Amino acid sequence: MRIATWNVNSIRARVDRVADWLVREDVDVLAMQEIKCKENQFPFEQFTAAGYEVELHGLSQWNGVAFASRLPMTEVTKDFENMPGFGVAADDGTLPLEARALGVTVNDVRLWSLYVPNGRELGHAHYDYKLRWLAALSADTRAWIAANPEQPLALMGDWNVAPLDTDVWDIQAFEGSTHVSPPERAAFNDFMDAGLTDVVRPRIPTGYTYWDYKQLRFPRNEGMRIDFILGSQPFSDKVTNAGIDRNERKGDAPSDHVPVWVDLDVETEEDDDRPMFW
Repeated sequence: MRIATWNVNSIRARVDRVADWLVREDVDVLAMQEIKCKENQFPFEQFTAAGYEVELHGLSQWNGVAFASRLPMTEVTKDFENMPGFGVAADDGTLPLEARALGVTVNDVRLWSLYVPNGRELGHAHYDYKLRWLAALSADTRAWIAANPEQPLALMGDWNVAPLDTDVWDIQAFEGSTHVSPPERAAFNDFMDAGLTDVVRPRIPTGYTYWDYKQLRFPRNEGMRIDFILGSQPFSDKVTNAGIDRNERKGDAPSDHVPVWVDLDVETEEDDDRPMFW
């Protein structure tokens, strides 16, 4: 079973590209981030024509997460239990929740599509929000693993954190900025303490997943590695292959991120239906 994650940076602008990639790369399940649309704006038709069903969580023209799967999705969950909000408080003091987390279960594998807050700049209210958001997700992750330790679990998406100096093209260029600050890196590493591992890095030790549109960042390979698939031990044990599809940053109107994928040793319905040969 091939599982992937991709910050598509507006699904309406890139739906044909995404649908073509799904079919060409034989992907079973894709987690998407930054779909930038509500449900009534989502281009379902192209996914249906390609053989995929879609679950999504989109509230506005910002943020938004989704799954496209050609296998049945169950236990669809919008937001995680203790997810903090951001913005103008309601009369009761609660902050509005953004569309940044969506969970589904496919073949008893629990998957989350996550769009971690950017943080904007050190000292900004959004930076504090980012750290609180990651801390709450980490606490919930520990609870999920404790409640169901045998179930494969993966948290996938745009983490907006570069945990190692080698995850950016020049660490000196990031001095005093977000994504590489010690608190952000500590928050990311807390997921490792919670029982997750980066299941892609052992197989793809180098390479970026994001290049800014400005200043010829892609031709100069001035990128960042901020898109990850973090898996529990039962998930990691099933990973047989992984990749970062750098070529999807090329061509006309690409996203500024590229897909990251893993293959799992998991039997699917499609496998069962294929003819056997002796």
